[in-house]
Amino acid sequence: MTHPSAPTPDAAPPQAQPRRAALAAWIGSALEYYDFFIYGTAAALVFDDVFFPSSSPAAGTLLALATFGVGYVARPLGAIVLGHIGDRVGRKRVLVATILLMGVSTFAIGCLPSYATAGVVAPILLVVARLAQGFSAGGEQAGASSMTLEHAPDGRRAFFTSFTLGGTQAGLVLASAVFLPFAALPQEQLLSWGWRVPFWLSVVVVVAGLVIRRTLGETPVFAETDTEQDGAPLVVLLRKHWAAVLRVVLAALVSSVSTLVSVWALSFATGDRDLSRTAMLWVGILANVVALAAIPLWARLADRIGRRPVFIGGALGSAVAFALYLWAISSGAYLLVFLTGILLSGVVYSAANGVWPALYGEMFPTRVRLTGVALGTQIGFAIGGFVPTIAAAMAGDGPNGWVPVAVLGAVLCVLAAAAAATTRETAHVPTAELETFHDAPAAAASAGSW
Repeated sequence: MTHPSAPTPDAAPPQAQPRRAALAAWIGSALEYYDFFIYGTAAALVFDDVFFPSSSPAAGTLLALATFGVGYVARPLGAIVLGHIGDRVGRKRVLVATILLMGVSTFAIGCLPSYATAGVVAPILLVVARLAQGFSAGGEQAGASSMTLEHAPDGRRAFFTSFTLGGTQAGLVLASAVFLPFAALPQEQLLSWGWRVPFWLSVVVVVAGLVIRRTLGETPVFAETDTEQDGAPLVVLLRKHWAAVLRVVLAALVSSVSTLVSVWALSFATGDRDLSRTAMLWVGILANVVALAAIPLWARLADRIGRRPVFIGGALGSAVAFALYLWAISSGAYLLVFLTGILLSGVVYSAANGVWPALYGEMFPTRVRLTGVALGTQIGFAIGGFVPTIAAAMAGDGPNGWVPVAVLGAVLCVLAAAAAATTRETAHVPTAELETFHDAPAAAASAGSW
């Protein structure tokens, strides 16, 4: 079944659609990672007292942090369900649904009763809200990048899709700015109402995102696609495009750099090396600010020279920069920590991080694009989520205990680069020709594809 290509009455003119799609992707990604950061901060600071006060302090903290991980359980399911809807019904409907579900569940967390008020019902409701957030996140980035890629003009797809990841950095910076003053409140005020305000403030982002996303027209390439060809998107994906899904899973392992930096390296710095927690948080904030500028610049380069060299360079460069960052932490020199941290997370990692929406999205034809990107990335990200735990088990004692972790990070980065190296370069393939480009056996064979 093909879809009518006429724009909806409230849709913007066609020439404005790429910018609107990029802005819609930016806002949705900012909301997702705004939630990611404030939830993790609240789980670490207050959720043990608010939702698990009957447990011992250690058990309460463990339970609070466990609710943070619960969101990842729902992400693959969200990828499958929302990917199916997006590939069958349309990208626009998925994007409206994801930002609405994410916004409602985030706002609802700020309204939840405490354990003292509602008993065991309170943590149950917290888990339900967290599952809803995870379900929404499973389709958000893939839906946003698919919509943006398909609206973008030929020759600028990487640049426009990079706004999805620019929103990620903005969300982290925004969350840091919003939560810091409330975290400084007296304990009684923080536990009673202070922690709730950052969750309530998410409604501002949701309203802006809904207004923009509702004015988007469906992408022309999707409107012209027979979405019922060969059957359900997931079935077609696993039958015809399983190799591309595997590539995305392996390439997405580069995200382990981010989790290693934000979890294991932070623990190593503030625990083993006794560096200032405030200073280490500022490293992350400044790196994210730099990444806001670096990501679109790397994406523009990828539109010129190709996705593969930029992504591969970012992945391999991250392996080296990550080792330098851990070495700087072990030295205890704050200047080195700031310089290498910004180099790693702000500059080098941004090359791979900013290019993947175009690289992954262009591996799939339109009829399975959203499902393929969502499923592949969520599996890869989930693996990356466990890497800090593996790193903790591998790390040695003393100031050089970071070396095995640096090796682990390097191996994962090399795997990601190798996966990207097996793809066909699509930077200069017109969007309309990506369908036959992927379906042509001769092209696949000549490119050495799997």
